[in-house]
Amino acid sequence: MIIDRAEVIVTSPDRNFVTLRLTTDEGHVGLGDATLNGREMAVVSYLGDHVVPLLLGRDAHRIEDTWQFLYRGAYWRRGPVTMAAIAAVDMALWDIKGKAAGMPVYQLLGGASREGLLAYGHASGRDTEELFDSIRSHQEQGYRAIRVQTGVPGLKSIYGIAGNATSEANKGVRYDHEPAQRGALPAQEDWDTRAYLRHLPTVFEKVRAEFGPDLPLLHDAHHRLTPIQAARLGKALEPYDLFWLEDCTPAENQEALRLVRQHTTTPLAIGEIFNSVWDYQQIIREQLIDYVRSAVTHTGGITHLRKVLDYAAQYQIKSGMHGPTDISPVGMAAAMHLGLAVHNFGIQEYMKHGARTDEVFQQSFTWSDGLLHPGEEPGLGVALDVDQAGKYPYVRAYLPYNRLADGTVHDW
Repeated sequence: MIIDRAEVIVTSPDRNFVTLRLTTDEGHVGLGDATLNGREMAVVSYLGDHVVPLLLGRDAHRIEDTWQFLYRGAYWRRGPVTMAAIAAVDMALWDIKGKAAGMPVYQLLGGASREGLLAYGHASGRDTEELFDSIRSHQEQGYRAIRVQTGVPGLKSIYGIAGNATSEANKGVRYDHEPAQRGALPAQEDWDTRAYLRHLPTVFEKVRAEFGPDLPLLHDAHHRLTPIQAARLGKALEPYDLFWLEDCTPAENQEALRLVRQHTTTPLAIGEIFNSVWDYQQIIREQLIDYVRSAVTHTGGITHLRKVLDYAAQYQIKSGMHGPTDISPVGMAAAMHLGLAVHNFGIQEYMKHGARTDEVFQQSFTWSDGLLHPGEEPGLGVALDVDQAGKYPYVRAYLPYNRLADGTVHDW
């Protein structure tokens, strides 16, 4: 089954997406997500200029061999651009194999390990009242686990708050669904770690008092803390029984998690910006985390992330795959199939895409009683409407960045 056509399609219905579309000589079409938020066109170039010429004429059934060829054959390994491009090829080949077999991809991965995937949503508020309203809204939408992000007194705009002001070009788009602002330059936000550390535990105290002990609560520190600050936060949040504390400190320095672990029993989720098993090697082996946060889209596809999760399973570490709206419906479908199949699934991040995105990408997944299921369509279960996609050309957009009160650039 030979690949005889490969197209890189860029569309921006509610935000920018990069999709690889492979077609075989037997007419099977496979889709892969190559979206890298705020750096989309770098992956477009990598695919179009370097990868697509290598795919034409290859056997679409040889998924592992193609993965190794694209990873080892380039010499320059890893990195988000390379791994997103490889992920797109990998997803598309799994999609094709599923369609050729007449099976959903999760069946090819060994079949279902559960009935559905527990998913969490993103509740946020600039103040307690707004936050409570957001939590109730998510519960009404069926979410049984909820991430809590809150404004901090004295700070105008910080990561993860739906009510944050957006630029004129981004009017009508929820900030937490798409913080990448359309425009020529990235938006500047502000940060004060001491104010955040003082305020956040009081918010979780109020949330627990209002919503009780049973609701699984999550929080994302978004890389903004030093290891000792992260340790202090994890310890302060212990009374509120978090499902996890995410990205408490930049984890490129993997041994930094040792210090955090020494001081808190709050479960830790790391890996949103990781893209290979080598990024995880130490923190999995030393059991310094509890959940792997990588996305299929950014971590070399189903083939490679499955290997990361199998490695993590040896240490009782579970999946918590990245899944906001900067992962296209194709990438989300891949995550659902993988999550349904692996034994060590933990939870799936899930943010609903906008109406225009759902017109461009027709999807077969279901959402019921707080659980996701990829559906029974052969392959990944997503179809791309090329005509609809063509209505929404690429628009330059950047993720925000942070400055402290003295003007120092800080982790966003």
